[in-house]
Amino acid sequence: MAEFEVTGSPAADDLSTIGDALSAFNVHDVGPAERQPLAVLIRDTDGNVTGGLSGYTAWGWLFTQLLYIPDEERGKGMAGKILALAEEEAAARGCHGAWIDTFNPLALRSYQRQGYEIFGELPEFPKGRTRTFLRKML
Repeated sequence: MAEFEVTGSPAADDLSTIGDALSAFNVHDVGPAERQPLAVLIRDTDGNVTGGLSGYTAWGWLFTQLLYIPDEERGKGMAGKILALAEEEAAARGCHGAWIDTFNPLALRSYQRQGYEIFGELPEFPKGRTRTFLRKML
């Protein structure tokens, strides 16, 4: 009989076992993801990373996991430029769509200005905000 363990500190090997098993299942179910990391980095004059975009492409989609614009660069269209660069690279990789999520109202408006459309919402995530899921066809 299966046993269960609830933990706040899982071992890296245990997480790899779950991830590898799910990946193998998905390959059998829908084909290989061909997952590749994708980043657009903002560097200062000394070459240090100060912000940017981190995500990946898989199954023909770009997923933006993280997008951070440094305070001194906000309001200058930087998010739009970074998204455009990531979308261009994703399209070159054969992607047909992009998706991103946010619970920040300013980021939501920025993504919508870039042509992203809302396809789902999760109210009260976090409390007092709505997590919004957006997509854009490339």
